[in-house]
Amino acid sequence: MVIEFFMPMIPPTCTHQEKKVAIIKGKPVFYDTQEVNAAKLKLTGYLSKHKPEKPYVCGVQLVTKWCFPRGRHQDGEYRITKPDTDNLQKLLKDCMTACGFWKDDALVASEIVEKFWAEVPGIYIRIEEL
Repeated sequence: MVIEFFMPMIPPTCTHQEKKVAIIKGKPVFYDTQEVNAAKLKLTGYLSKHKPEKPYVCGVQLVTKWCFPRGRHQDGEYRITKPDTDNLQKLLKDCMTACGFWKDDALVASEIVEKFWAEVPGIYIRIEEL
């Protein structure tokens, strides 16, 4: 089974790495910032429209192309600034898990992740069974 789609949007740039910490009863408690919570809501809202009928139960390859508004850059030029691809992917995969694409993102055994400056911003996703 292969799923392929493009979500036109301005991709969120905040990541899971941006956690806050509070000390409660002498112990550290980590929590997401408002920006991370907003990014989760945005991603799950877009992703839910593309959720498969049945979640993947086998290993998959996940191809993701993050397309950010190009501004002064050329369309299709690689983005070599923050955020890091691994941090972007963590938030995305957690949202995909929450939406029911798979039971656990450990099923993602192969990943291709790229980030670009683009005329049409958004996130391209392709999932293929291995």
